[in-house]
Amino acid sequence: MCFNKLKNINYLKTINWILQKIPNVKPYKSGLDKIKKFCLYLGNPQNFFKSIHIGGTNGKGSTVHMLSSILQEEKYLVGSLTSPHLTDFRERITCNGNLIEKDFIVDFIKNNKKYIEKENISFFEINTALSFQYFKEKKIDIAVIEVGIGGRLDSTNIINPILSIITSISIDHENILGNNKIKIAFEKAGIIKNYISVIIGENITKNIKIFLLKNAIKKNAPIYFTTKSKEYKIYKIPFKVDYQFFNRNLVLKIVNILKNRKHFFISDISIINGFKNVIKNTNIRGRWHILKNSNPKIICDIAHNEQGMYMINLQLKKENYKELHLVLGFVYTKNLKKLLKYFPTNSNYYFCQPDINRKYHIDNIKKLLKSNVKNKFYFYNTVKEAYFMAKKKAKKNDIILVSGSTFVVSEVFLL
Repeated sequence: MCFNKLKNINYLKTINWILQKIPNVKPYKSGLDKIKKFCLYLGNPQNFFKSIHIGGTNGKGSTVHMLSSILQEEKYLVGSLTSPHLTDFRERITCNGNLIEKDFIVDFIKNNKKYIEKENISFFEINTALSFQYFKEKKIDIAVIEVGIGGRLDSTNIINPILSIITSISIDHENILGNNKIKIAFEKAGIIKNYISVIIGENITKNIKIFLLKNAIKKNAPIYFTTKSKEYKIYKIPFKVDYQFFNRNLVLKIVNILKNRKHFFISDISIINGFKNVIKNTNIRGRWHILKNSNPKIICDIAHNEQGMYMINLQLKKENYKELHLVLGFVYTKNLKKLLKYFPTNSNYYFCQPDINRKYHIDNIKKLLKSNVKNKFYFYNTVKEAYFMAKKKAKKNDIILVSGSTFVVSEVFLL
């Protein structure tokens, strides 16, 4: 067996071992002791680089990618941590848009496996510590780190960032974070650190902004709110969807603070090119991602909560089409009836279940929707079946939209 083939087998075994640690139910943690101890065991790699911490309900990933792209254009060496991945685990951890090396992952697990098993380190804690170690060894200039879930108890929340960012606040992960926006805002506000500036996205309601302001004041953290500006219009983004303008405006606010408060040099041409080249620089996918422009038009979007579905609905109203075909699958914690209300009732629905343990089982979707006879509902056991049936039935002037879960979109990308 050749050496490269053996290395690839070792990598695949390592990734399977890591992925098996993904819990069927997202756990509620009582604290950050395990990730702190693990990082202490590693020599506290998170203390060897500057970082920006990005939390919020929607827009985290897009904000990470746009900001990273701008910093890359200015020739900074930028580490990025995002989640979840779409088709490759290595998408989670990148350096200047390049995926973490397979060998680094294999060696990290090999060197720390005994500790991980002994201390029962979780998937999310492994992922976080792995990224910190990688960024340290790469000697990056700055890391842009996305919160996995919530903020207060998220594994990433042991860093001491130069900026904290909260993109948006809306209902999601109610079983973990709470069933109203104030409870969720409390968890998200957990990334606000003493004396560390925090920047708030514009797509947040007034009462939540007041709540975040009070939290920032308690921690003596300077707080900045993003607002619309006519000047921002000169910065073009390569996304054909309006919700990305919220993220663009937030990124411009972050850049302004970095330049004027944190002594980063970022030229205007780097900002312009950073937005322009964000797809090339970071390989961002899944946000109003157009797989096919016509005959029929096919769009993928990883929206999976109420605010995300609301924004998709607004965008659909701007599209010209004869019929809408929706390929939808979910995780079992979602409130389907709330999510489905954002789509036109005369759409064609192709319900499916992603190939994960946390899937919303197709039989349960059938039971939930059996009383509704107004819509055209079709049910499939796999994403592949649903997607290909939608393609078969759609006419040239129609739109196919794949959404409801990152896991559904990722399966379509692999077809």
